Amino acid sequence: MTLANQLTILRILLVPVFVYLLMMSSPVLKLLGVVVFIVASVTDAIDGYHARKHGEITRLGAFLDPLADKFLITSAFLVYVWYGYLELWMVLLVALRDVVVTVLRVYAEWMDRPVVTSREAKYKTLSQNILAYVIMLFMLLGEPGLAGERVAGMVQGVLFHPGLDYVMLGVTLFTVYTGVSYLVQNWGHLGGGSSKVRGQK
Repeated sequence: MTLANQLTILRILLVPVFVYLLMMSSPVLKLLGVVVFIVASVTDAIDGYHARKHGEITRLGAFLDPLADKFLITSAFLVYVWYGYLELWMVLLVALRDVVVTVLRVYAEWMDRPVVTSREAKYKTLSQNILAYVIMLFMLLGEPGLAGERVAGMVQGVLFHPGLDYVMLGVTLFTVYTGVSYLVQNWGHLGGGSSKVRGQK
């Protein structure tokens, strides 16, 4: 197994670790959970760079890499739902879109008709990552033991503000849009037609 694929698998294995730590009541453990999340995210950049530099791009890696990203971000969103920061139905819509696209990507690989990542999908991934990181930062700042009572109080107000729901709604709608766009643009290709290939990550 290539080093890039090993790093991808490591990223998947780190998901339950960061989830467990982030759900702990101890501010120190939460901080450690954020560190684990960052480490897992960094492996995404490293494995991609290593695979391209050394020509180690494999079908397994092409499948596991985006899957690991989805596990990481969706798990973070579910933790936020558990804390009451996000609405469950929005996160489930995001997860459903990713499941559908992943199944179709696997089918495309099996049919030897792989699809590539579109610009829309990259923007979708970027928006999800930014939101995940911002909420995680606010979680830390919302801990009195880490940021002080005054800062923690203000940040907690932001985390439970309705405005966060609107931000997540925007991310959710854009995510669903990219999923529908994927189906429309790749249906002919996946079914054996000659449509232009436009994949999703």
